[in-house]
Formats: sequence, structure tokens, C-alpha cells
Amino acid sequence: MAKNYAALANAVVSALGGKDNIVAVTHCMTRLRFVAKDESLIDSATLKSISGVLGVVRNDNQCQVIIGNTVSQAYREVINLLPADMQPAAPQGPQKLTLKRIGAGILDALIGTMSPLIPAIIGGSMVKLLAMILEMTGVLTKGEPTLTILTVIGDGAFFFLPLMVAASAAVKFKTNMSLAIAIAGVLVHPSFIELMAKAAQGEHVEFAFVPVTAVKYTYTVIPALVMTWCLSYIERWVDKITPAVTKNFLKPMLIVLIAAPLAIVLIGPLGIWIGSGISSLVYTIHGYLGWLSVAIMGALWPLLVMTGMHRVFTPTIIQTIAETGKEGMVMPSEIGANLSLGGSSLAVAWKTKNPELRQTALAAAASAIMAGISEPALYGVAVRLKRPLIASLISGFICGAVAGIAGLASHSMAAPGLFTSVQFFDPANPMSIVWVFGVMALAVVLSFVLTLILGFEDIPVEDDAEKARALQTAPVQAKAAQA
Repeated sequence: MAKNYAALANAVVSALGGKDNIVAVTHCMTRLRFVAKDESLIDSATLKSISGVLGVVRNDNQCQVIIGNTVSQAYREVINLLPADMQPAAPQGPQKLTLKRIGAGILDALIGTMSPLIPAIIGGSMVKLLAMILEMTGVLTKGEPTLTILTVIGDGAFFFLPLMVAASAAVKFKTNMSLAIAIAGVLVHPSFIELMAKAAQGEHVEFAFVPVTAVKYTYTVIPALVMTWCLSYIERWVDKITPAVTKNFLKPMLIVLIAAPLAIVLIGPLGIWIGSGISSLVYTIHGYLGWLSVAIMGALWPLLVMTGMHRVFTPTIIQTIAETGKEGMVMPSEIGANLSLGGSSLAVAWKTKNPELRQTALAAAASAIMAGISEPALYGVAVRLKRPLIASLISGFICGAVAGIAGLASHSMAAPGLFTSVQFFDPANPMSIVWVFGVMALAVVLSFVLTLILGFEDIPVEDDAEKARALQTAPVQAKAAQA
């Protein structure tokens, strides 16, 4: 049965405190992401009870409403309910700076910036993989124009990643996008790249008597992200000090003259250091623990998704694939994690007596197994029934161990599923595809069996009917109480 997205949007907006309480809204692959003016007006219990809502994640004044694969349809209806000129409200009073708030802010910046870029990254990496396979199988020969063009198409999103990050971050930090792109463009300009190559070979390079560190910025994420965040403050400061009559030419000139050298001399190298530090930490752990690190990640992945922390790894995955062509820790762990949630959902669909739950579980299983989109299974089935989640975590650990022992690595960052399994194919090692399908089959079967063994408390059909009646009578009872 098709969902009524207009009714769903109305119910969600109402539970968030009404349209006047919504400051901003966007969406990722499965979630509506709201920023609320007053978090105390958000009714989480009502949100979770709305038909079509698979789960809710709260973080200060931000609220993520999990819808599933059809989130774009719900998003369109939500947008229709909100003012076209909706602007963020100013913060109410100074907010205390805590480690939790700093961590939440960094995570929000990463998610808000990287989520819009993921389709381009997935598309580019899959085209690069296609070009690689065509060359390895002899369909196209090295140097052939068609192969070169395919490679360039696939590599475009990675080579100009700083520009994409700057544009996305400009939206997130509410600063001028064209200025952000222009400054990031300096970092990937051919003349600047050539200058950095000379610096890397030992030639002394300086800007206004300040030494410039030899850094390669193509394929990077953190420098452009940090630069655009700083730009948001620089732009506001310059706007205050420039006379009104000169703003149309003096303001942008000063912004570029301040921000671009700052990016080259300080922010860029600092961003590279931060990004390299994060990547080194992740892959040092992988180097010490080997297959065990993949197994642990496979067990933890659903829990990371629940908190939104899985997006912390996005820049590291992108940069690793861009620099080395593959990623062998996080992405392989997702094979078992995603398909285990699908297998648990299949077991629930097999055993439940509730027709609505069966329909939800089957749809969630198909999403997780075929496309690697696991959130419908995670929130609609596993978290809801608890024991299937335990079965999925156990299965994710075992399948992660197998994937780690097999040495599987991904050439893309598409969510691992049956349709995207080709990203793990190593043309130099034909057995890799056998291992991928083996891990996928093991994940589905093992989680299916474990879910049946552990069991779960089924949701009686009559409970759903009583819940629907309660929701229908609640407004009447509230009016009667007010009277």
C-alpha cells in the first residue's frame, strides 16, 4: 500500500513543534534532517509513533527522522509545508562550550558537508571501476581515447573534490559559495600544483616572505572544509569594516586576499595534517589488528549508523580510495553488517504473524540485501524488536572476520549490497568476487538462523489496531481535557 506522504509530512512537522519551529531541513539517503528553533517543542514519542517513520535520532536542536528509501518523496511534501523564505533563527543567548557540543558540531559539519557529495563520489568511483575492468579484460587498451575519457569521467569528482567540498560547506556554514569555490580553486589550479611539485622536490617557495609547505590538495576533503568554515567568519568581519559604497568591489577583494593566502600558508597544511592523522590512526589500527579490526567494525557498524557516527569515516574512505584506489577496512566490514540486517529482517518476515510487520520486514530486507541501504532494516525491524539486532551484530562480526581474512577491499564507496558487489572485484585476483558473494551469502544465512534461534517478541495485530484507535482519540481527549 502506497504511503500518504502529505499526511506523513504534516504529522512530522506537527510533532516537531510546527513549521514555525523548523529552522532548516535537508535529507540524505534515508533520513529527513531537521534543525529546530526550540528543541523542547519536539515530541519524540509522537514522531516515533507516526506510520512511515522508522526511527528518530536527536542531537541538541537537530532531529533526524528516518523514513527509508522513499525519503525524497517525504522531503518534497515537507518543503511544501514550510515557508519558501525560511531563514535560520539567531541563537538565543550564548551557548556553553563543552566537549560534547564541540564533538557534535564537528560531526554535524562533516555530515552536512559530505552527505550531498556522496552520489557524485559513488558515481565517479563506479565509472573508474568500470574503466579498470574494461582495461583488465582487454575490451579497451591502455591509451585508447575511450578508456582515457572514461577514466577522466570517473576521476573528475575526486580530482576536484576540494571545489565540491567548498561548495557544499558554503551552504552548511552559510557563506558565499562563489568565493568559497574560487578560493578552493586556487588549491587545484595547474600553476599552483606545478609550484607545489617544485616545492616537494626541494625548491624554496614562499608567499610574502612566508614559507609555503609543499602540499598536494587534489583528492582532499579536510583543507577545503576547514577553509570554508574560516571563510564564513572572514566574510562577516570584512562586511563590518568595509564602507557601504565600496562593498561591491572592496569586500570580495579583501575576502579573497585574506582567505586565499591563509588557506595556502596555514589552513591547507593544517587540514592535510588533520586528515592524514585521522587516516593514519584508522589504518594503523587496521595494520595492528588485521582481520580483527574488520570484524570489530562489522559488529559496531549498525550502532555507528544509529548515532550517525558512521559519517566520520566518509572523508577517510574517499581520500583513501582517491590516493590508493581501494579501501580495505571500513567498506569490507559493511558487507556483513548490511546483509546481516537484511537476513534478520527476512527471518522476522518469515516468523511474524503481523501482516504490517511482515510487509515492513520484507521491504527492509530487499533494501539491505539488494542495495545495501540498511536503515529501514535497522530501525524498522532490528531496533524495534531488539533480538534481531543482536543476531545482526554477531553475524556482522563473523562476516567481517571472513572479509578481513580474505583481504577484500572496495574500489568505490557505494553502500555494499548485491547490486554494488562489483566494487569489491579485484581484476588482478578473480577469486575476490567469489569471496564477496561468499561473505554476502554467509551474512544472510547466518543472521537468518541466529534470529530464528534467538527469537523475538512478535507485535500482535490487535496492538496495532489499539494504537491506531488511541492516536485517533488522542486529539478528542485533549480537547475535552482543555474544556
